[in-house]
Amino acid sequence: MKEKNIVAIIPARGGSKSIPKKNIKFLGGVPLLAYSIAAAQRSKLVDRIIVSTDDEIIASLAKDWGAEVPFIRPKELAQDQTTDFPVMEHATRWLEFNEDYRADIVVQLRPTSPFRPFGLIDEAVQTLLSRPDADCVRTVTPSGENPFKMWRIEEERLTPLLRSNFHEAYNMPRQELPSTFWQTGHVDAIRFKTITKKNSLTGDVLLPCVVPHEYAIDLDNLYQWAFAEFLLEQGNLDIVKPQRRDWFGYKFEQREGAFEFFRP
Repeated sequence: MKEKNIVAIIPARGGSKSIPKKNIKFLGGVPLLAYSIAAAQRSKLVDRIIVSTDDEIIASLAKDWGAEVPFIRPKELAQDQTTDFPVMEHATRWLEFNEDYRADIVVQLRPTSPFRPFGLIDEAVQTLLSRPDADCVRTVTPSGENPFKMWRIEEERLTPLLRSNFHEAYNMPRQELPSTFWQTGHVDAIRFKTITKKNSLTGDVLLPCVVPHEYAIDLDNLYQWAFAEFLLEQGNLDIVKPQRRDWFGYKFEQREGAFEFFRP
């Protein structure tokens, strides 16, 4: 396994509409971005930790917490509509062409899913390495609501979201329906050739890495952020946490409703 080049890439753009400057906003006394960096640092398999950002302040902060920022992401790859694929492709190609570093496995760590159990990254990577036929391993969690009981509204009428061989699945006991899972943003372990040859982050053979539902916190709004703060204080979750540090020597400015900090 150590012969493989395994790079963790953390996408952290500067713009955020729902929570301004989300990636550097404090969660539990440390910047949100630091949780993903700390999780990668605890991995026994990850060789490098790269933060892909378009923001100089985020870049400086990432370096302070121990990540590499070998490039600044182009602005056209940091828009509201930008998907994950071009960001991962840009980062891996940049490393290949500019540093002659060719990753075998790319591990995407989204900052908005900061509650990672110990060993989760290595579990996902090991699962991928153990299955030569697999293109990707993605973390999932049991879904809170079963989609067999979900509906669409079409022409003012309720229509089942899913078609199935069950007779009126929406009227069946939940225990008799298939178990369903919701993808989380904790870890995506992706083969390099899946990105470069299949132009995909998932490919054709996608394997699960199941995360207990209590860890599946996705920070998209301030209500979820408040709940995450509560869990950090009261939830007793066994997660990888960055160490709090003395912020002496940093300068703070409040912009767009959030605190930005940097070394003067």
